[in-house]
Amino acid sequence: MREDRSHTCAGPDDAFSRKSFFNRPWIVADKCHNALQIVAMNDVAAVLGLEIGTPLANARAICPDIDVFDADEVADAQALSDIADWCDRFTPLVALDPPYGLFLDISGCAHLFGGEATMLSRVCDFLSQQGFTVNVAIAGAPACARALTRVARNRIVPEGEEALAVAPLPVFALGADDAITRGLRRAGLKTIGDVASREPREIAARFGKALMDLLREVLGQCDAPISPRRPPPDFMVEKHFPEPVATEAVIAATLSGLAERLVSVMERQGKGARRLEASFFRTDGAVRTIAVETGQAVTRIGVMERLFRERLDALADPIDPGFGFDLIRLSASCVETVVQEQRDLDARTQDSDDVAALIDRMVARLGRSRIKVYLPQDTHIPERAALAGPAQHHLAEASCANWPQRFACEPPLRPLRMFEHPEPITVIADFPHGPPAHFIWRRAQHRIVRVEGPERIAMEWWNLTAGINPIENKDARARDYFRIEDSEGCRFWLYREGIHRRETIEFRWFMHGVFA
Repeated sequence: MREDRSHTCAGPDDAFSRKSFFNRPWIVADKCHNALQIVAMNDVAAVLGLEIGTPLANARAICPDIDVFDADEVADAQALSDIADWCDRFTPLVALDPPYGLFLDISGCAHLFGGEATMLSRVCDFLSQQGFTVNVAIAGAPACARALTRVARNRIVPEGEEALAVAPLPVFALGADDAITRGLRRAGLKTIGDVASREPREIAARFGKALMDLLREVLGQCDAPISPRRPPPDFMVEKHFPEPVATEAVIAATLSGLAERLVSVMERQGKGARRLEASFFRTDGAVRTIAVETGQAVTRIGVMERLFRERLDALADPIDPGFGFDLIRLSASCVETVVQEQRDLDARTQDSDDVAALIDRMVARLGRSRIKVYLPQDTHIPERAALAGPAQHHLAEASCANWPQRFACEPPLRPLRMFEHPEPITVIADFPHGPPAHFIWRRAQHRIVRVEGPERIAMEWWNLTAGINPIENKDARARDYFRIEDSEGCRFWLYREGIHRRETIEFRWFMHGVFA
């Protein structure tokens, strides 16, 4: 199968798309080797004899009234990422080629858009309308396409003719280091064909093996795989519109139809979706993606529709259709094998399914980080006794977790509200060898009337034998906990920890929780 890739080079930002601006010479300058040099320019500046890498002082000497703009790498990277999002409509395999290029693996995709020539024309026309200077090439090897975009414009190389297409190109189209390019020119090798005509051992001996590997890629003799910016989804369905759509009813109906198609495709392979993504492609190039996750593999259309409805209703920034969407895509980026099994008549099984569905809806509306379950941990440290995890992924573990049990007549051993970080208290008076009789916490004074304790809690012995220093690690210090009640009826959970300082022990008191 032929593997076609197109390499797109994007130029200046679309804010500079006015015709009057392009009639004037302008350049983009950035600091390179402690000097301002040209990193981008328009065609008018190129006609004046300016080149990439020319010092800014020389450029001003050649053209005193030239417009100069400072380079903004962050904005350029964001613009390139936005263009890559728009290119997802052609293929899910889109790779970045910084600083100004993109690779699109269009193997088996070109016929969906009327052929390679039509696809190339669509890319060029749209980006040109947005104010970008674009060079596009389609070839069987990504390095060949990249080399063509540096010199030629809008080329399609037939399969197997990569070497003939790049032979007349100058050597700088290889994309090698400037020192290597200058060395090739001094040796009289001015085109890629000249370099390819020499013996490989001669080129490798003088310029290194890396240049030979690059030359073979450009000539199409070997292929270097591209790295897509995001992995392709496992299953994907989409719908193109001849006319842009903007109404909520049409969008909802389209998502419902796509969900039905997606479920049908997954059922044939016995799969269910764990993560779903809906992408909306606007006619002006903006792309918005909405994702939902599930705790169990989803195989029902109604569940998908309900989750996306919850997600869309919870968006702080609703999807703006602008002038309309010309493409809506639904993909399953994470799937699992669904095993058909006979469900028993136990009501708890149905309750578990209902709880999982409720959690999925809450996560779609509130976010995964806000819906958690707690799992018991094998440790004596109170603040580490429970570990919070995403409810979608740990619901089964939490339902069968083994928590410490207590008798019905026994008072609670742990407070209902435990602080994430214990808060220090100021002791005014204390009982002999016991808790404080009078203390200040959060600017309020409390007088103790009832006390129960102490309860000694220390780090596990295997951690202490590992050489952990109690002075440096506060969790390694032994704690004496007390359950107390003040004169107002409020109940607290206090503890003291002692630090050995030479021959004395210094005690400090902390508030760790509040009982109901």
